[in-house]
Amino acid sequence: MSVPSIDLHDGTTIPQLGLGVFTIPDEQVTEVVSTALEIGYRHIDTAQMYGNEAGVGRAIAASGIVRADLYVTTKLNNDNHRPEDVRRSLEQSLELLGLDRVDLFLIHWPLPTQYDGDYVSTWRAMVEVAEEGLTSSVGVSNFQPAHLDRIVAETGVVPVINQVEAHPFFANAGVREANARHGVVTEAWAPIAKGKVDDDDTIGEVASIVGRTPTQVALRWHVQHGHVVFPKSVNPDRLRNNFEIFDFELSAEMMSAIDQLDRGEAGRLGPNPDEFDWIP
Repeated sequence: MSVPSIDLHDGTTIPQLGLGVFTIPDEQVTEVVSTALEIGYRHIDTAQMYGNEAGVGRAIAASGIVRADLYVTTKLNNDNHRPEDVRRSLEQSLELLGLDRVDLFLIHWPLPTQYDGDYVSTWRAMVEVAEEGLTSSVGVSNFQPAHLDRIVAETGVVPVINQVEAHPFFANAGVREANARHGVVTEAWAPIAKGKVDDDDTIGEVASIVGRTPTQVALRWHVQHGHVVFPKSVNPDRLRNNFEIFDFELSAEMMSAIDQLDRGEAGRLGPNPDEFDWIP
């Protein structure tokens, strides 16, 4: 099955479906990524914070897949926001991954209450490593509209991606609207609400009509909204099921019914980026 690619404003493209490896231990992630690559995944999303870049790198090296056919994302850890730390930390990630560049490098969290609130200097340093060729593209993660507006206004450089929590119960409409206004692609983490979509009656009813699982329906909802998604699983059968979402469509009525599940801020499962301030 072929995974569509989405055009980014810097002239690159990103596969719309990938594999997320959050919380998968380094000693386990090699096998998981290897299985995903065998199934057909070509987009892997990791982070310095996850502590498993080396394991991802081992899977990539063993796969024999041509580098140009892989899309690899990693993210700047919260303790590396000082501009002088950005390049060093990315070089360390590249060494662990066994790569000479990543396809996408993201600021993992804006941390507006840390570093004197200066995530703009961090963003400038991110742009510099892209200019040096250590990453093909740069973006952000968990940026609220005000954070996004500020870095664009103060640097003139627009991120290609904003990776944020988004799922049927927390559509994160304000962020998605800000992304669209700037031409930034929305990438959804927790796309199946940490499995909660499996217990929802509306999604379950749609799933029974189209003959798919609730998870597949939720992922398809993201795809039809134009999001990039990277569900996480260590189970080979679920990895296959998550991959099989491009051979069916949800009707406009089905999309609308799922849209109406949005609970606004009450549906958020992760930290609020305006408040999150954890530095390891």
